[in-house]
Amino acid sequence: MNSTHEVDVVVVGAGQAGLAAAHHLRRTGFEPDHGFVVLDHSPGPGGAWQFRWPSLTYGKVHGMHALPGMELTGADPARPSADVVGEYFAEYERTFDLRVRRPVHVRAVREGPGGRLLVETSKDVWSTRALINATGTWDRPFWPRYPGQETFRGRQLHTAQYAGPREFAGQRVIVVGGGASGTQHLMELAPYAAATTWVTRRPPVFREGPFDEDAGRAAVALVEERVRRGLPPRSVVSVTGLPLNDAVRQALRDGVLDRRPMFARITPDGVEWRDGQRLAADVILWATGFRAALDHLAPLRLREVGGGIRVEGTRAVADPRVHLVGYGPSASTVGASRAGRAAVRDIRRLLAGEPAVAA
Repeated sequence: MNSTHEVDVVVVGAGQAGLAAAHHLRRTGFEPDHGFVVLDHSPGPGGAWQFRWPSLTYGKVHGMHALPGMELTGADPARPSADVVGEYFAEYERTFDLRVRRPVHVRAVREGPGGRLLVETSKDVWSTRALINATGTWDRPFWPRYPGQETFRGRQLHTAQYAGPREFAGQRVIVVGGGASGTQHLMELAPYAAATTWVTRRPPVFREGPFDEDAGRAAVALVEERVRRGLPPRSVVSVTGLPLNDAVRQALRDGVLDRRPMFARITPDGVEWRDGQRLAADVILWATGFRAALDHLAPLRLREVGGGIRVEGTRAVADPRVHLVGYGPSASTVGASRAGRAAVRDIRRLLAGEPAVAA
């Protein structure tokens, strides 16, 4: 590490939440490089979207809310979402002169002298009065453990490693996971794979009709209650159900989304259920979600006994200098943008010596 720089606010992560926060910092008078800095470990603009598989076109995305101050218009629904969103984020960074620094890997955030935080990175150290953490979840794919997993002779991969359906041509694929990624994988794989099987821990819930504002607020409230109690958050999508569209309805009719309960163990050739039924497979694709990437905050000891970080609004209860955006109830694209604004509002009060406002 070559030097230490002082700023008022460090933003970690330049996905939807981080860029929204940086926009509101800029808009309310913080100057980039002096008042605030945005550190991003990705190679280019786009947040986690830049790593999505090419076959996930923009038209298949379940809602992409615009960043504050600049709409995403005229996007070709047939283009890969990674390209569309990556270009949009890049233009956003240029338009608002956010000066994102990348690739910069944040290794640890520690207590520093004078009531400041020290952000240790792969390049320099930043001394800051407040931190907006917007690191998302993409870097922490969740792999469940099942008996016999290490004996499987086929291929196991996670959604984070999925590159598209063509490489599974002629193979028998088990897709594990009841979220949107699992259903997308199954519908893409069906024309190529020799056979697909869908396995989930709980029966999937498909959502009929429009997802209106009241339903959205109710879903967010369920997630928010967990983080208020210091429990690891569930995703907003996990409590909203799976949206039904024409493609999903057709997949249900065709049997592509014919779900089976979770198997009990993995065998060298496939999987086995508790009743002794077996299924041979060449591939197990774990569409089992992600966990919040927060290991760099460990030195601050923010985690509660329940395993999560207790949050009021976006503010970490254990340390009001730290705000988490894109975490828990703000993990959706619309929630992340709103959370960025809320975090900046609270940080302005903190830096002015004013008491925090209850969420």
